[in-house]
Amino acid sequence: MEHQMGIYDNFFSSIKEGKKTIEVRLNDEKRRKIKVGDTIKFISLPSKNETLHVQVTVLRKYDTFEAMYKDIPFKAFDCEGWTMKEMLDGTYEIYTPEQEKQWGTLAITIQQR
Repeated sequence: MEHQMGIYDNFFSSIKEGKKTIEVRLNDEKRRKIKVGDTIKFISLPSKNETLHVQVTVLRKYDTFEAMYKDIPFKAFDCEGWTMKEMLDGTYEIYTPEQEKQWGTLAITIQQR
């Protein structure tokens, strides 16, 4: 099955270059449909002029982004050298703590097809 997701240009480039191997999302209704072996079609934002197909290899669920970031090396997110505060502040620019509490979080390990 193929899923579509928008992703900011800088993270899109990180995936394309093979530096970012884990995508972070809320574990909302849309993401709960993703299974290992599925394909994700990433669309670069805001330009929407590039797409990239990746395969889902591992799915890991966490109650919070902080629990995820304590468990997975920052390098997998192409954020090596960042502090926990920087990781969380960046994530909360995209998702709210209320959304995190409602849905939980999902670490999607991906590889280019």
